[in-house]
Amino acid sequence: MSTHRFPIGQTVRLKSRKGLSPKAADVYRITAFLPARDNSPQYRMRNDEVAQERVSQEVDIEPIATNAGID
Repeated sequence: MSTHRFPIGQTVRLKSRKGLSPKAADVYRITAFLPARDNSPQYRMRNDEVAQERVSQEVDIEPIATNAGID
């Protein structure tokens, strides 16, 4: 069984926009863990700015660096 690498609340970006609508959001916040598909954990994600939700596999997303801890 695969474990989820990103915690709920993590901000992530899609690695590729290939095949997505131009109106699709680029940055999402992870809202839930979903069962793995093809041995890759899945996540439910939301972009609040455009009120858009999607499901993506872990291999299709990457974390976004934050300024937390930088003075």
